[in-house]
Amino acid sequence: MSLWLVRAGKYGEQEQGCLDNNVITIGWNELPDLSNLGVGEWKKDKEEFKKIYAKTYPNASNHQVSYGAGQIWYFVHGIKKGDYIALPLKSQSAIALGQVIGEYEYKPITDNIKHIRKVKWLKTVARSEFDEDILKSFNALYDVCMVMGSNKGKANDAENRIKKLLEGKGTDDEQEKQTPEEPLDIERHAKDQIIKHIEANFKGHNLARLVDAILRAQGFITWVSPPGPDGGVDILATGGLNSLEKPKICVQVKSSVSPCEVKVVNELIGVVTKHKADQGLLVSWGGLTNPALKEVLNSFFTIRVWNQDSLIDEIFKYYDKFDEELKAELPLKRIWTLVREEE
Repeated sequence: MSLWLVRAGKYGEQEQGCLDNNVITIGWNELPDLSNLGVGEWKKDKEEFKKIYAKTYPNASNHQVSYGAGQIWYFVHGIKKGDYIALPLKSQSAIALGQVIGEYEYKPITDNIKHIRKVKWLKTVARSEFDEDILKSFNALYDVCMVMGSNKGKANDAENRIKKLLEGKGTDDEQEKQTPEEPLDIERHAKDQIIKHIEANFKGHNLARLVDAILRAQGFITWVSPPGPDGGVDILATGGLNSLEKPKICVQVKSSVSPCEVKVVNELIGVVTKHKADQGLLVSWGGLTNPALKEVLNSFFTIRVWNQDSLIDEIFKYYDKFDEELKAELPLKRIWTLVREEE
């Protein structure tokens, strides 16, 4: 068995469809049924497929033809039944893990999900739970690729550690790991490193302190509940100098790596009503379960959610306004890099 990275669109546009229908998919929906792809000699058949690809996408460069044909080939023939799938989510800072239970099919499910493999989704895991070398592989600039990892040269190391994670046994952080060189999403990799630091240094009530610093930098006047039982609210925030003006916000901060259940969302809705607030902000480090995500959508005008990525984005916006003590605990440096046109 192997571990494969498969994305659900550049912006996660196929993500929910994959989770709801227990499949993985690729893009390139203009291509026809690929069930006969690879029936003949491997190299010859792959070259024939490149011709089909180029005809379907006449404006594609030679590089794009080779890349696209290769990615589709891996999806159809590289992935095997029983292999593990890692699907990086855009809706939250997490990876959905599943196991392939079917061969390639051409089965239009939605307008943008047509080429599929059936999957049994097993668990959604916060990005911060993965070892750094596996996370780096998840940040590779590919749509489909095998995740190798490297633990003292063992090629199947990533798959073995994912099995341990699914079994709730954790991973072997103390072991030396080398990360294979590959095209990398530098921004995503940097975020993951910051997330690891925050998880290690801002546990429990300290995460509420970090959220409070962001809100004060945004111009809110805040009250922070002391450590211990908080009655369902960690922070109260108001936008007016006299503490009576709108918006009035109740904030609940959950630092656990486990996704919040729908019960937490409903409790925050109740707290907002009790305090006669305008909105509730749920900061959930571990993200949300699918039922909780749906409840948040139903309460769109009442509840907002910050997950790991959202919190990092807010830190980036307001870091310059943090006090020096907090900056010392979270030392960050802005780095500019050239964005190539093809990226």
